[in-house]
Amino acid sequence: MEASKKSQVMLRALSSRNFRLYYTGQAISLIGTSMTQVATSWLVYRLTDSPWLLGLVGFASQIPTLMLIPLGGIIADRWNRHQILLVTQILGMLQSSALTWLALSGTINIQYIAILGVLQGMINAFDIPTRQAFLPETVGKENLGNALALYSSLVSVTSMVGPAIASLLIVALGSGLCFLIDSISYIAVRCFLHNQP
Repeated sequence: MEASKKSQVMLRALSSRNFRLYYTGQAISLIGTSMTQVATSWLVYRLTDSPWLLGLVGFASQIPTLMLIPLGGIIADRWNRHQILLVTQILGMLQSSALTWLALSGTINIQYIAILGVLQGMINAFDIPTRQAFLPETVGKENLGNALALYSSLVSVTSMVGPAIASLLIVALGSGLCFLIDSISYIAVRCFLHNQP
């Protein structure tokens, strides 16, 4: 009985339908994103056999986020967050779909990976602060602290689960399947945004 009460307290934010939808969509999307990060690193190293290029491509994908995220935060505070998330999810899906097509068709090269990485970094600069700013809109103020704790835990768990799944898929079927799963995972967040009352 005591354990049941503690569980209800720890998961009380999930009593909100909007938060449940958002949380589920984020879980799927974050797993797909972390799978792509691992698959991209593996693919870069396989194509180039160069630790230096691996680091360069990683830097190229992160620097746009670092530079543009303050602007993304300002926009998330001033514009409709629902609409911003719809746009970033569509752009992210297109970017991931392009990566999927190039990988599965065998036409992928280091230049394409770098360009698509920069594009993803630019998308993330607007998507990340908007996701965080949107979270309070899915729960009441009384459950916001619990929602933040659950979301933080989700980010940690998916950052372990995604790479584990990716490593198995890469060994068995190659990196293209990881990119495909990531492309599909964007649908989960879009479904939440579509179903939000």
